[in-house]
Amino acid sequence: MENKEEKLFKMRHSLAHIMAAAVQRIYKDAKFGVGPAISDGFYYDIDLGENKISEKNFGKIEKAMRRIIAEKQDFVRSEVSIEEAISWAKETNQPYKLELLNDLKNTGTTDAKILAEGDFELGNGAETVSFYTNGNYKDLCRGPHLSNTSEVGAFKLMRVAGAYWRGDEKNPQMQRLYGVAFETQEELDEYLERMEEAKKRDHRKLGKELDLYTVSPLVGIGLPLFTPRGTILRDVLANYSNQLRQKYGFEKVWTPHITKKDLYEKSGHWAKFGEELFLVKSQVTGGQFALKPMNCPHHTQIFASNPRSYKDLPIRYLETTTDYRDEQTGELGGLNRVRSLTQDDSHIFCRTDQIEGEIQNLLAAAHELYSGIGMKLRVRLSYRDDSDSYLGDLAVWESAQNQLKKADDSDSYLGDLAVWESAQNQLKKAVISNNLDYFEEEGEAAFYGPKIDFMATDAIGREHQVATVQLDFVQPERFELSYKNSEGQDERPVMIHCALLGSIERFMSVYIEHKAGWFDFWAAPEQVRILTINDTLNDYVEELAGLIFGRLLSKFEF
Repeated sequence: MENKEEKLFKMRHSLAHIMAAAVQRIYKDAKFGVGPAISDGFYYDIDLGENKISEKNFGKIEKAMRRIIAEKQDFVRSEVSIEEAISWAKETNQPYKLELLNDLKNTGTTDAKILAEGDFELGNGAETVSFYTNGNYKDLCRGPHLSNTSEVGAFKLMRVAGAYWRGDEKNPQMQRLYGVAFETQEELDEYLERMEEAKKRDHRKLGKELDLYTVSPLVGIGLPLFTPRGTILRDVLANYSNQLRQKYGFEKVWTPHITKKDLYEKSGHWAKFGEELFLVKSQVTGGQFALKPMNCPHHTQIFASNPRSYKDLPIRYLETTTDYRDEQTGELGGLNRVRSLTQDDSHIFCRTDQIEGEIQNLLAAAHELYSGIGMKLRVRLSYRDDSDSYLGDLAVWESAQNQLKKADDSDSYLGDLAVWESAQNQLKKAVISNNLDYFEEEGEAAFYGPKIDFMATDAIGREHQVATVQLDFVQPERFELSYKNSEGQDERPVMIHCALLGSIERFMSVYIEHKAGWFDFWAAPEQVRILTINDTLNDYVEELAGLIFGRLLSKFEF
């Protein structure tokens, strides 16, 4: 039986086609890209040439959509040869569909990332493709859809934005028309009320009103500048995380903001994320450096700087530091996505038999931090999918994840595979033993290991990914890290990555909106203001201010 999520997906996907059909009725020469169902709704990428859609056009488009719905048009699936489909795209002047069809013919995929990385085999192309037709509108589509247009629920067009075709700034910019949809008008109305509240809480709006941060075109987009008030807030949040991690046994380290490319070549980040690095070349030696995009490779070198014994483990490092990533301009916005991101990063080097205890430690720290902030957490266990986007042996990943899902007795396994199975079993056991609400999802793992993602729900019901805990067997291997076991033999440590706040900039955007600017007393940039009646009280006020600052605020404990 079809569940609610499946029904909503089909409804939203069908509405994307209905919207495209309505646009085609109004703009005969419209050229279409892709139009998927997304969380809460749908969108379609459209090229209208010189014509621009704005909110004043929404009523006209919605009216055309309602006509199509009232006509009870059937969604009819058909399958045709790839050559016939290509002919259709040429005859109907749909260049974006033609590009997709040619990719399907040559490579069997339309995934822009796979195509850009060349991760495909020529000759494995599709021989047939499917179309869906409703009324006079026909679209290249895998489906699924509703039986006919009258089955859709309540909907509303929300906004239009620019979007580069296939997410590439070198491609034409299209207009992305967004809509939302729910089964009932009541659900839609509730959603719209939440969105109105979200507008009031928008951190970009409140950031300006509360004088927390600014962005200068001379400095650059994605490089926020924090005012005195904003700096207090970010420092308080960073100190909160630092103090909490120190309470749980972490020690501070410091690493430079640039590094030789050799470090990232050895870690695998250069090949994987080379295009996202800010590069720096020495004018003295000509050597190639990069601004660091993450901290884990640096921390491996601190671990490797001294001989280690099994008695030394676990070793726990913390560093709250700014990293730099050359994000695409179109992906930047407010504090959500920036090019200079400050991470409250932590790395643990431990034995395999210590993994569960360390994970328990991190779960407790995350629970304590977010309880203090007033946000409810649930956990996503993030696994790899079947793509080639990960480091490490596929068989090891698969065995580890199967063990993680099954939660079998790991003591029955031997050798290297047993190490993986035991470790990942401990990961899930730690989550279960803490009675955490969790779910599992493929394709969300980091490129060198499965992880726990903490999802926090804010005051208006939105869910945000915040903290992460990640197991890593790959980097210790790549950097040849070792410690002496109880028998004097070399063994590889396990590396555990953790960030409690994640990016402090991004977390600030979540926290500002969660609190609507009414921050907890301990985090407020302005905690106390003393108002005088006349000048005769100035001496007393100065004394009182010193008392408050010296005895209350400076000794405030989280």
